[in-house]
Amino acid sequence: MLSCIFAVHLLTNEFMRELRIGDLVVPIPVIQGGMGVGVSLSGLAAAVANQGGVGVISSAGLGLLYRNFSTDFLEASILGLKEEIRKVKEKTKGIIGVNIMVAMSNYEDMVKTAIAEKIDIIFSGAGMPLNLPKFLTPDSVTKLAPIVSSGKAARLICEKWKTLYDYLPDAFVVEGPKAGGHLGFKAEQINDPGYALENLVPEVVREVRVYEEKYNKSIPVIAAGGVYSGADVYDMIARGASGVQLGTRFVTTAECDASDGFKQAYIDADESQIEIIQSPVGMPGRAIRNSFIDKVRLGLKHPVSCPVKCIKTCDITNTPYCIISALMNAYRGNLNNGYAFAGSNAFRAKAITTVKEVMDDLKAGFMERLEEFRR
Repeated sequence: MLSCIFAVHLLTNEFMRELRIGDLVVPIPVIQGGMGVGVSLSGLAAAVANQGGVGVISSAGLGLLYRNFSTDFLEASILGLKEEIRKVKEKTKGIIGVNIMVAMSNYEDMVKTAIAEKIDIIFSGAGMPLNLPKFLTPDSVTKLAPIVSSGKAARLICEKWKTLYDYLPDAFVVEGPKAGGHLGFKAEQINDPGYALENLVPEVVREVRVYEEKYNKSIPVIAAGGVYSGADVYDMIARGASGVQLGTRFVTTAECDASDGFKQAYIDADESQIEIIQSPVGMPGRAIRNSFIDKVRLGLKHPVSCPVKCIKTCDITNTPYCIISALMNAYRGNLNNGYAFAGSNAFRAKAITTVKEVMDDLKAGFMERLEEFRR
């Protein structure tokens, strides 16, 4: 049942409330999820920002995408992130974030670069970003938003950051088990109703509210993982979220930076093909099943070498394939040698749309859900 308190609050609004993250004002409380390798770059991020949401560049794999800038992966990653930020600033005056995974071997470089380039927000997950505030400088304008999968994790980050850096998160993203890509859950938790996003959002909101009241700081909670429609947006806000994050919904847009072949994989998929796989980095992930994944399960895939050592936990001697190569192939449309990460609702995509059409549909669906509640 929806929280009566939040639902009544929604009834006093004619439309989605704006999202405030520190001094940033997001007109439409929709954040586009960071999707790597190459799926969300400056093109998609700018389009979402221009529609009033937060556009997000994924920093994963930029060293391969920009290897013409440098043969050194780490240097190319830094130069690539600077270039993507330059490009996005030419296309929009809206709010832009960068998604930086803690598990990346070049995590610190990417964080320092994003802050130096004065990106609006860093979203950081795939591990606990316990030292993220230490990279801020006196002239920093960048907001910090950890990605968590439990109230316990949110509490730990608040305690650590406040104790070590006298800093609290500017926002939290709570990501549920229906998300695409790597998941912060054990395999047995993914289909456990107790870990559903509907339950995680109020849990994280309760934990965060303690720090909001104690330190007189607003820390909005953003719901992610399986959010697809305007009705989903309404339901998450009704449970206490201040906004939502969507990745999968934006993949099948004309502005998405991935290849047409990658997008077509979503359109062609049926629900039975969206499944959980075991990633080489030691985490479960959600992807669209294809011949590549079938070959991995049959033991027919083996990496020849590690091209870049992109993830801290990856051990090339014990892994069936190189994940960054597989994701790069998929981004380029070569699904015979890679696969597409996707959220649980990816099969619902039926055609290529535009970011504006997605945002308009989310607004309309939100209002329809609001009217249903009013009746």
